[in-house]
Amino acid sequence: MCIAVISTAHPLYSLIIIDNRDEYLRRPTSSLDWWPEPSSFVLGSRDLARAENGTWMGVTKQGKIAVLTNYRENKSAEAVGWKSRGKIVNSWLTSPPSEQQTTRDFVQAMVASPEAKQVGGFSLVCGHINEPLAIVSNRSHDMDQITWVASEKDQTRGLSNTSVDDRTWLKIVDGERLTETAIKEHAQAQEDEDALVERLLQVLSTDTLPRLPEENNNLDDYITYITKSIFVPVLRTEKAAAACADDETKKSQSNGLMDQRYFSGLYGTQKQTVLLARPDGRIRYFERTLYDNQAKAVPIGQGDKCFEFTVSPEKVNLNRQ
Repeated sequence: MCIAVISTAHPLYSLIIIDNRDEYLRRPTSSLDWWPEPSSFVLGSRDLARAENGTWMGVTKQGKIAVLTNYRENKSAEAVGWKSRGKIVNSWLTSPPSEQQTTRDFVQAMVASPEAKQVGGFSLVCGHINEPLAIVSNRSHDMDQITWVASEKDQTRGLSNTSVDDRTWLKIVDGERLTETAIKEHAQAQEDEDALVERLLQVLSTDTLPRLPEENNNLDDYITYITKSIFVPVLRTEKAAAACADDETKKSQSNGLMDQRYFSGLYGTQKQTVLLARPDGRIRYFERTLYDNQAKAVPIGQGDKCFEFTVSPEKVNLNRQ
């Protein structure tokens, strides 16, 4: 159950986004990098389990930003969907820079799109650096159901695998509180940027998950507790899920869905991301990989990747939607 926190509370940074990707650890995923042509202006990791190679978070050289969290659904088919959620993120990030598409135009089109209803439930944060960001769901029916964030200073908003207005998840409330504390303490101490990244990684690594007896150490037993912890340590799925994986794989492939082997095995927080944006358009994008595609732990620091660039000056335009 992923979490993203969006904040404008730091006096020196116009936007901070932190994100935990919680996933089945054997689900193939690329490392953070610039994408190949024709989308070489997009920076982010990619999901390699589905043909669309979508992403859950990315940024462009032109200052477009997107972060996606899925919904917990009642049925597995609803959770997976006929199309990849990552494709929705891609459609925002990879549109030609010459189109000059506004956030509002994109959101309006997505709310009206039948295709968006064919993927599993999600909330998408999208927009341009140094502008208000939209939170849109494919369960939204009109623009009145769109929430705007990062529209002014000193705002912090958390988002996880539930509706944007759900305040019952402790991981969201804790994520907002701890992010604000980390930002405040960093600013007061006048520390450097590396120290800010480290403080925010500590927020993303906050583990308050209660420990159950070893015989209950599987995802189904922990599912209600995960809503209380920002970080998710490695959990396992039931052996029965792995046993039927081969049969389910054949069914899923014939239906165009994702290989069901990626819905079993070990599960936990797999990647942690910190994005820092300054008012002048300078971006720092940091990603830490905790487990490789064989579900083996990556020593802290060895899976770190960091990119820095500056958005084109003409794109740095406050308060445009």
